[in-house]
Amino acid sequence: MSVHSLKIPRRGNEAVDMPLNCAEEAAMIAAAAQKIGELLDILRIDHKNDHNTRETPARVAKMYVKELLRGRFAPPPKITDFENAQAYDQLIVTGPIDIKSVCAHHLMPIYGHAYIGILPAPDGKIIGLSKYDRIVDHFAGRFQIQEELVKQIGNFIVEQTQPRGLAVRVSAVHMCKTHRGVRAPHSSRMVNTALYGQMREDPSLKNEFLQECAVLERGA
Repeated sequence: MSVHSLKIPRRGNEAVDMPLNCAEEAAMIAAAAQKIGELLDILRIDHKNDHNTRETPARVAKMYVKELLRGRFAPPPKITDFENAQAYDQLIVTGPIDIKSVCAHHLMPIYGHAYIGILPAPDGKIIGLSKYDRIVDHFAGRFQIQEELVKQIGNFIVEQTQPRGLAVRVSAVHMCKTHRGVRAPHSSRMVNTALYGQMREDPSLKNEFLQECAVLERGA
């Protein structure tokens, strides 16, 4: 199957219907490299003779397909779950989890941290702690806006683990703001939170989560 025959969603932060196989990935990289070379031609950058940019189209194409957009073309991480043997039902908070993503508006980096609060069901299951890092990394590997990133992470965890409550908080720097336009300082961040179940309904649980986030953030 050629790269051009793949059914690709309209939105850049959605996954393709099926993960790319090796042949499809290679075809996509080759086609992207050709177009990036055309862009450099338009910008009057000699990528054929300049030793600095000679391999740039191929490098950039490979970076986009295999790294920056990896969450579109690869399957989501497998969830390893365990029996909640002690019927633990109190809040668990994990973070900071590194976020490295790309702004969908200007294709500039987004970087920062995520914090996840889980209120497990006493008769349900719990998942391995490192899986939360892998889930965040998976959904960050797409063209994103932060308002949708926090929801994609939360929706996936809720669907996979069915907790009594969940909170996802993201604090990030957007280089589309620091390196262009207003050129804000890197201390300028965006913070947003998605709440589910009892974490949304009970203000005391929300406050406990935010307090724990503040403690973890000070120690980062």
